[in-house]
Order: sequence, then structure tokens, then C-alpha cells
Amino acid sequence: MNISIIIPLLNEEESLTELHDWIVRVMQSNQFLYEILFIDDGSSDKSWKIITQLGNNNPNVKGIRFLKNFGKSQALHAGFKAAKGDVIITMDADLQDNPEEIPELYRLIHEDGYDLISGWKKKRYDSILSKNLPSKLFNWAARITSGVKLHDFNCGLKAYKKEVVKTIEVSGEMHRYIPVLVKSAGFSKIDEKVVKHQARKYGKTKFGMERFINGFLDLITIWFVSKFARRPMHLFGALGVLMFTIGFGFAIYLGVDKLFINPSGRLLTDRPQFFFALIAMVIGSQLFLAGFLGEIIVRNRKNETRYTISEGLNLNQNK
Repeated sequence: MNISIIIPLLNEEESLTELHDWIVRVMQSNQFLYEILFIDDGSSDKSWKIITQLGNNNPNVKGIRFLKNFGKSQALHAGFKAAKGDVIITMDADLQDNPEEIPELYRLIHEDGYDLISGWKKKRYDSILSKNLPSKLFNWAARITSGVKLHDFNCGLKAYKKEVVKTIEVSGEMHRYIPVLVKSAGFSKIDEKVVKHQARKYGKTKFGMERFINGFLDLITIWFVSKFARRPMHLFGALGVLMFTIGFGFAIYLGVDKLFINPSGRLLTDRPQFFFALIAMVIGSQLFLAGFLGEIIVRNRKNETRYTISEGLNLNQNK
């Protein structure tokens, strides 16, 4: 199979048939062997019914249904596990991603040997205040923090080599940082392609301003995981030694001052420097122990495989 197209969705009943027909036209015109994986992330409308109908009419359509809304990361994770194509394409279900981009994305992975090609919506049709401006700020912070030089981390239209999606694990809300996860997993051939962005035709966006707050919190998480997941002592141990040294230095100063310079002065417990020294040494010791315990956990951790529990349906087997 040449291509697996993974489409996570939530309440997109109006656009599914049109998107399916558009993708099929592109696949047939390029003579691709393909599958379309619709991941229904707990939709409350008729999305799953439409997916079932599409699968009954097209044997290349498959579906996975979540009993409730788990989020886009979990939907992508389930799609990655089920995908069989040599090249994996992800795209959104709202018709804002253009299926005509798929052949070139496939070529870049299959012929040019890239591990990941991320779409770049250079010209957007979203609201400036609610999406465009926050997205630019978010992407700038992600570039600085991760070192991955992409303009649009969160574009839903991406192409992957099969080995990439079978290696990475997308959880929480880490779908925004898939390029960073790919780089951390050791895949270095990452690039981007300018893609056409289309105005939303049906319904309304599922994302609000809170996603950017969560996005920056996740950015901190992915930065820590990519830098220190395998060597926590390098962070916690260094901070712990620094804090303890500062506190111990203040303690020495107070002791020398009390014993030799000003023995008749205030009691040590009456001086704020005493409490600062004490707190710094305690925090330093705790940070060092946290790093030490982290090293023990990392060194003794066994390889584990996590699974997303969902209700799955292979429509081919139910015809």
C-alpha cells in the first residue's frame, strides 16, 4: 500500500462525504494504492454513520471510533498504530487542508527520502486575533525552544515515513509537537512545504484560546523530555548543587560573622539570611535527590508498549 491517510475528526458530518470524494479523485488520478482511516474522536452528530456508509461503498475506507472525546493526540496515536501504508498522510476533516497536496508530499517522502514533511499554511484564512497571531507567537517559541526550524508546527497536513509513526508515541496534547518528537526519536530529515489553506466551509472551529495556554505548557514539557528525559540528574542535580552551595555559603558567612566578627550581635535566628540559607540547602538537597531517583528510574526502566483503548471498526470486515 502506497499511502495511509489519517483523518481525526469531531462532529464534522457536513464535510466528510465531500472530503472523501475529493481524496478518492486524487488517489485514482495518481493510481495510488491507499487507505483512508477516519478516527471519530467521540462525535455526537452523524459523523460515524457517514463513515460507516462511506466504508460500505469504498473498501479502502476504515474507521476507528472513540466512545468519548479523548483529543487529537490520542486519535492520531490510534491511526498511526493502524496505518499500513509506506507513507502516512495526516489531515484535518474540515476541508481546510487540500488533498491536491498529497501527491507532492508522497513524492518528498518516497523519492527524496525525507522522514517528515510538515505543511506550512503561509497564507491563512483564520481570524487574526483568535488564531493567526497566537499561532505565530506559539511557532516562534517552539522554534526557539526545540531547535526545529519549522514555521507551522501545528499544521494538520503532514507526511511521514512509515517507520517514523511506528516509532514515536503521541500522547496528552503533544500532536502540536510531533516534529519535535520525531527529531528526539533520531529522525533528522525534517522539512516543510508551503500548502494551500482554505477557509472553513462548514461548522465552526473546535479550538479556543485555552489551547494556546495548554500549548505553551506542553512546550515546556516537550523541552524537558527532549533534553533531560534520559539524564534527569543533569538538570535536577545541577540545580540542587547550585542551591545547596548558595545556602551553605550563607551559612558559613553567618557562622564566621557570629563567632569572630560580631559575637555580641543579633542571634542567628533573628537574621533573615539564616532562613534563606536553611531553605536553600533544603531545596538543594531535595532537587539533588529528585535527580538521583530519576536516574535510578531511567536506568531500570524497561521498554513498555502503551495502547489507546478505543472501539475499533474495520469496515472492510463488516461489509
